[in-house]
Amino acid sequence: MTATENGRRMLQIAAAAADSKGGEDLVGLDVSEPLPLVDIFLLVTGRSERNVAAIADEIEDKLLEAGHKRLRREGREESRWVLLDFGDLVVHVFHEQERVYYGLERLWKDCPVVPIELPERITPAR
Repeated sequence: MTATENGRRMLQIAAAAADSKGGEDLVGLDVSEPLPLVDIFLLVTGRSERNVAAIADEIEDKLLEAGHKRLRREGREESRWVLLDFGDLVVHVFHEQERVYYGLERLWKDCPVVPIELPERITPAR
């Protein structure tokens, strides 16, 4: 099994939203083989609790605007590791320290990476 086209579209929406709020080290993992109910994990790092919360909120808003239904959200109060479950896509927004500590990339190292295409950023002329 491989990730569905719907999961891949959701990944691009979520990744663009995360990037717009300063999310770093974005990684998409195709977990459809070991987890038949989920297609893709998106892992994102935020620099502070406030940044983690802003990234998670933006991802949630953009996926809801695109017509996707959130099934579950966990960790928003502490904003150290926020999990957003949208069915085909599960987003993990980590504080830097939690990302290193839990090491989901190591846990899911056998899963293929799904390419993320971020929109070009326009830098102002000086």
